[in-house]
This record gives sequence, C-alpha cells and structure tokens, in this order.
Amino acid sequence: MTLAADTRSAAFPPLLTDLLRALRSRFPRPAATPVSTGDALVRALCHDMRSPLASLEAVLARLGRDRAGDPDELLELARAQAEHLSSMLRTADATGGATPRRGARSLGDVVRASAAASGLPPAHLTVELAGDAPDVEVGDARVQRILTNLLENAHRHGDGATVRLRAVREDGWVALAVTQRGVPADRVLHHLRQPTPPVDLTGLGLWSVQRQTCELGGRLSWAQDAEGAFTLVVQLPDR
Repeated sequence: MTLAADTRSAAFPPLLTDLLRALRSRFPRPAATPVSTGDALVRALCHDMRSPLASLEAVLARLGRDRAGDPDELLELARAQAEHLSSMLRTADATGGATPRRGARSLGDVVRASAAASGLPPAHLTVELAGDAPDVEVGDARVQRILTNLLENAHRHGDGATVRLRAVREDGWVALAVTQRGVPADRVLHHLRQPTPPVDLTGLGLWSVQRQTCELGGRLSWAQDAEGAFTLVVQLPDR
C-alpha cells in the first residue's frame, strides 16, 4: 500500500485514519537537499542573465529595423548590457573555478592574473606588494578565485571608485587587503555571513570568498576609516 500525502481520511474508517496519522508522525520528513555551489551557480546565471539578454535582444532588434532612431543611445544600452553579462560571467568563473594549474605560482603572478580577470581598468586599480610578498609561493587555485571575486565585486558595485589591493607577508600569514570608498559595509558583511549560497548572483562572489577562505584555514576582517573607505582583509596561512 502506498501512503500518499494527499490521501483523504474520509475514505478510511476512523481507526485506520488515526493509525495512518500516528505512523506519519513517527517518520520525519526528509530534509531538503543542500544546494551545491555548482547548482547555485547555474541557478544564479539563469536568473540574472534573463533580463540583460532580453534587453540586449530588444536593442539589437530595434537597431535592425529602425535605422532612423538614435543609434548612439541604443548602442550605448547594448554595450552596457554586454558589459553586465561579462561581469556576471567573470563572477561565475571565479566562483566555480577554472581548471587548476599544476605547480606553485608566485603571489605576484596570481595578483596580476586576478586583476586581468576581474575586468577592472588598470587606471582604477592600485596594487602594492609589500616586502617579499610577490615571491610567496601559491599552490592552490582558490587564492586566485578569492582575489578575482573581490576585485570583480569592487568593479561591478564600486561606481568607478578606485580600488587598492595591498598584500603583506608577516608572522606566518599573508594578508590581502582590498580598499574602496563608498562601499556599503552592512551589505558586504551580510553577504559574507551567509551559510549557504544565494539563489541568484547577488552576493555570490562574496559568499564564495568567505567559503574558500575558510577552506584554506584563513580568516576575514574589515575596517572602515573616518572618510568612508572600506577595507576587507583576507588572511591566509603562509605554508
């Protein structure tokens, strides 16, 4: 006999109905399957790419049939939507992770690769590698994913504000500090504290940063100065 959840009790005698209820109460409902990073990433892309793709399609269709309109305005809108899609794909790539390279790389190489992958214009990024930090050997691809996510997040949400990345090696740790003005600290900290990935791309990069930092045995801290510049620091063990 199959005990379906929508079985109507009126079809059974009262004694049997009570017995069915008692049996159901003793068997807990199965817990929801946890959402994996990969599943969250696919859902996020499907959710967030729908609107910009529809907008881009509409703009291109109008360009094709209405050449008498304002092509500059339409092209600017198409360009903005294309940049938005590229930004989301960079976040997805850094969150999901590309095929890891074999062998250790220098931190200087990892920083340069992360900056290039983030989409930040060189004029908007200042990099400072203090002391022997550029020579630190990095043997885990997650370090680059952390940096790329931080820089991509600053690029997407920073409204063009300059970003400063500083790396310091001291006391068995490597500290990676990203500073930018105008950052809503409460919102950033909210995303960093989430135990599960978001269902869309909102905060996905920051959630990935805290998860991968924890996996590497690292820790996060933050500060905000009197002028409103927000600094997020990722400390990773120097192994």
